[in-house]
Formats: sequence, C-alpha cells, structure tokens
Amino acid sequence: MASNPPAAAPSCADVAVVILNWNGQALLRQFLPSVLAHSEGAAVFVADNASTDDSVALVRQEFPGVQIVQLADNLGFCRGYNAALDDVRWLGPLVGETSPPRAPAERGHDWTDTFGFRYYVLLNSDVEVTPGWLRPLRELLEQRPEVAACQPKIRAQAEPELFEYAGAGGGYLDRLGYPFCRGRLFDTLEKDLGQYDDARPVAWATGACMFVRAEAWHALGGLESTFFAHMEEIDLCWRLWNADWEVWYHGGSTVYHVGGGTLHKSNPRKTYLNFRNGLALVYKNVPSQELFGVMATRLGLDWVAALRFLLQGNLGDAKAIVRAHRDFFRNRSYWQQKRQQAPRQRRTPERPGVYNGSLVWAYFAKGIRAFSQLPPADFPGDQWVAAHAKAPTH
Repeated sequence: MASNPPAAAPSCADVAVVILNWNGQALLRQFLPSVLAHSEGAAVFVADNASTDDSVALVRQEFPGVQIVQLADNLGFCRGYNAALDDVRWLGPLVGETSPPRAPAERGHDWTDTFGFRYYVLLNSDVEVTPGWLRPLRELLEQRPEVAACQPKIRAQAEPELFEYAGAGGGYLDRLGYPFCRGRLFDTLEKDLGQYDDARPVAWATGACMFVRAEAWHALGGLESTFFAHMEEIDLCWRLWNADWEVWYHGGSTVYHVGGGTLHKSNPRKTYLNFRNGLALVYKNVPSQELFGVMATRLGLDWVAALRFLLQGNLGDAKAIVRAHRDFFRNRSYWQQKRQQAPRQRRTPERPGVYNGSLVWAYFAKGIRAFSQLPPADFPGDQWVAAHAKAPTH
C-alpha cells in the first residue's frame, strides 16, 4: 500500500484523533496499531458508545496509550461524536490558553473560549492510516486559518488501487444536493492513478476521516444530532461554507477505509436515514431562491425510487422512503428553526465543489462514469478556486 512521503515533521500534540466505537473490538485490534504508529505525537482517544462486547477491556489491556471516553448510552454517530468531543476539549495540553478567532474577519465572531486541542480528527474504527498521514492535513489548516475542515485521499482497504466510496478524492454535490466524489460516481469507483493528488476546496469532507478545527466545530455545535448517522458530515461542511469557513481535500495524505461497517446499503434503516436526512440537508442549507425547485425535484425523485424498490420486490426499502417523508414533514418546524439559525445560505455559484447539473441525469441518461467526464464549466463555484486559492505545500 502507498504511504505518504517521509519527512521531519512537527509534533501533532495539538491534535486529538477520536475514534467512535460501538462493539468494534475486532476492528480496534486490527486498525488501532497503525493509528498509534503513525500519528506523530497526537493524542488518540476511543469514545465508546456503550459497547456490549469487550472493546473497552481490549483497549485498556492492549493499547494503554489510548485514552477512553466512556459514553453511558449508544448515542449513534452524531450525538456520540458531539458528546465525546465535548469531553475531549478539556483533556488536551492547551487547556487554559485562549484561542483567538481565526475565521475570516467578516464573520465578526468574538471568540473567547478555550480548547485542549486545536484540531480534532474524526476517524472511523475501520480506517488504516499510513506513515505521514496527519502532517499534510495539519499543515493545511496551519497555513490557511480560513479552512475549518479537510480530508485525505480515501482508498479502499480491500482493493487498494481503487478509491473508496466514502470520500474518495473529495466530496462534491450536484445542484439537487446529491453527493458524489472525485473518484466515485454512485457505485462506480475509479482507480487511483494520481489524478487527484492535488489540494483544493471541496463541498464536503468525509466523516470517515475528517480533520477539523476545534473552534469551528464548537462554534457550529458539531454534527446535526437528529441525523443519528448518514450525511451528517455533508451537513456540517455545508454549514461551514454558509458560515464563511472553507472545506478542503488534500491528496498528499492517504488512508484506507473498509466501509459499510455500520449499516449495509441494502438495510431499510439506512435507506430511511439517507432519504430523511437528504431532505433535511437541502431544506436546511439551500438558499431561498433555489429551495422550491430543489425540494420539488427531490420529492419527485424519491417517489420514483420508492416505486423502483417496490417493482424490485424491496418492500422494506419502499416503506422506508415513505417513513422518511412522513418524519421529515412531521419535524418541519424543527428544520425551519435550524434553517433560520444559519447566517445565510450560499448560492450554487458561490460554493466550490458543486456541479450545476443533475448527477442522476449525467450518470443514468448520459452514461458518465468518471468525474473527469463532467464538464469543468458546470462547476461555477470552482472558479472561486482559481481566483482565491493557491495549493499549499505538501
């Protein structure tokens, strides 16, 4: 497997790598050694979501250098990480220091809080890291105080020559809010041939391995707790862009992800979360002038998907979409409140990493199977990159 180039690196003592675990004893035994070997002075935490296996005992016995944050209940991915980082923030070496605001000046944010760490890494328990993986990510945020979050290159642990579904070469959205990646359109994965070795702004960074600035995380309240799991990182990154932070991808760092460890893609529970959270995602974050068209199209396409599931005999998935719509509309007042809390919703041309077209049409009607086949002119927000961004040093 590829590794990152060796170099003399500064200590990452201001970084907390936090692995959320639920009954993942086997994964911890397999992948924690690489995290401990290659994290260059960063503190490593396992936040345990009330596991019923021997995960905590394993960490205490075999990995004494790992700190444990024990959660009383299984809070899911979103609430679990929110609770864990609320604890971790007080456990680092920087407690007592004042962290001044490092967001763009136009935010006008009066920041006076303190943090034990400057940076967090949300790392899935099924990720294998490589030598030097942390350094490029940390250096990116050190060089660019306007960047709140970034991700490395994500390759498949089982087939290392391929990009991995959850993040690949950086997260993108189409104009309807459907997510895709450089290196992954729907279920079609590209080989890593060095085509995404750059560093650039993207629409979202994967929650499988997200490097995030602590002050930005806490300023925005972390992940959307009602999502439970799925699309939560996309929502967080969209909110970061709306709050005038930036989100980047850095191809100078590589990790390998197993994927699919929480819910299989054919699980109706996953179908429910994807469709409910997908509606909430666009309702919270799409600007008013685009909202009606986007929501109407999404609702229509959802019913097409439900009909397709029904014709295929997948009654559970079809019912899951119906429940997703029901619960979204039942909680519309909550989503409206969240929408109103946002400082603004950026228009499509103002957001890097957004394809001003329909990925569904491009993939199924036009036969596009690789990111490079999408016309660059259909990414108006990426012109912002040419005007404002320069690549950081690796």
